[in-house]
Amino acid sequence: MGAKLGAEFLAATGGDMDAFGSPDRLASFAGLAPRPHASGRVSGNVRRPRRYHRGLLRTMYLSAMVGLQCCPVSKACYDRKRSEGKSHKQALLALARRRLNVLWAMFRDEQCFHASSPVTGAA
Repeated sequence: MGAKLGAEFLAATGGDMDAFGSPDRLASFAGLAPRPHASGRVSGNVRRPRRYHRGLLRTMYLSAMVGLQCCPVSKACYDRKRSEGKSHKQALLALARRRLNVLWAMFRDEQCFHASSPVTGAA
């Protein structure tokens, strides 16, 4: 995430992660956490909530697009979602959610991001 997207993220969240309480609430605020839309016998339908911060969703979506091109960890996450059968948009939104969780952890621990190779499996 560059300077401009970082500034947009801080402007959208106010820079105070304690106001959200958990990364799940921040993801819901950004529109990255699906909500169930079930009725009667119909279940399993999940959709984006009606109310969310469109600027924050845009910021995370663009961050995922840039990360897909520049970050091998993000590319591996995207490829894994695509191999699970998800469409491009679904995999990109899953990557945006993962990047949001990483940002949450960075603010919580007050640490910078250190890229490491993705874990491939247990030995």
